[in-house]
Amino acid sequence: MSERLSGHTLLISLMATPIRHSLSPKMHNEAFAKLGLDYAYLAFEVGNEELADAVQGIRALGIRGSNVSMPNKQAIIPYLDEISPAAELVGAVNTVVNKDGKGHLIGHITDGTGAVRALAEEGVDIKGQIITLAGAGGAGTAIAVQLGLDGAKEVRIFNPKDAAYTNAEKTVEKLNSRTHTKATVTDLADDEAFKKSIAESSIYIDATAVGMKPLENLSLIVDPEVIRPDLVVFDVVYSPAETKLLKFAKEHGAKKVINGLGMMLYQGAEAFKLFTGEEMPVEHIKDLLFNGGK
Repeated sequence: MSERLSGHTLLISLMATPIRHSLSPKMHNEAFAKLGLDYAYLAFEVGNEELADAVQGIRALGIRGSNVSMPNKQAIIPYLDEISPAAELVGAVNTVVNKDGKGHLIGHITDGTGAVRALAEEGVDIKGQIITLAGAGGAGTAIAVQLGLDGAKEVRIFNPKDAAYTNAEKTVEKLNSRTHTKATVTDLADDEAFKKSIAESSIYIDATAVGMKPLENLSLIVDPEVIRPDLVVFDVVYSPAETKLLKFAKEHGAKKVINGLGMMLYQGAEAFKLFTGEEMPVEHIKDLLFNGGK
């Protein structure tokens, strides 16, 4: 990286806590190097208490953009000058662009576009489709909103009756009033409604933490009759690469099962393009990070 850095190097930041485990710095810096771009991407431990000063730092130092993760995705919105329509619907931001480096900060959300692009790369078109979505947390909300913006016929959200369920009710109201998608939310405890919805859907998306440590031995779908050959099963978890859900779906006849690796890469790629105007070399990054490439 030292050979690329100069007096003109543009800085991109990542603000969250905890954050030192993130793959984003390696992903973006490797992409900058591959394309010969004079950028550097650094992670900073920033929580809500430091957020206002950190955002002011973006303006003062001319930092060209920043990714934002927990606990700052919602807290950062009041400090921005503008947010995208998707970010407004989701009520969260994960990417901030400093327009022309002049201090006008625009917030975006790329989680949903990353998920839809991951599906598209696998040949799955969500337009006009009925989709069952489990999970109404941050990722689930972003995906639900993007499905609505991109023309899904129906988005049926299932979530336990917790704080996220209340948020899902608000998301459903927004989708029904501001897109052409019909949206509903149902208690995940209603097993019969859950099975019926999947039976009527062409795509099932699991946006929960089920399947990821320490829940790696669990799956929301346990009945083989729910799985059919034409059902696309998409799990946003990418570690492990094959969750119990995906293994179960594959064993019982689903022809297309997709893990969250593509979503992780493409949400990063969407942010990369917002920062630089260039397409991230996704295949190179995928090979480098996950296939042991050099």
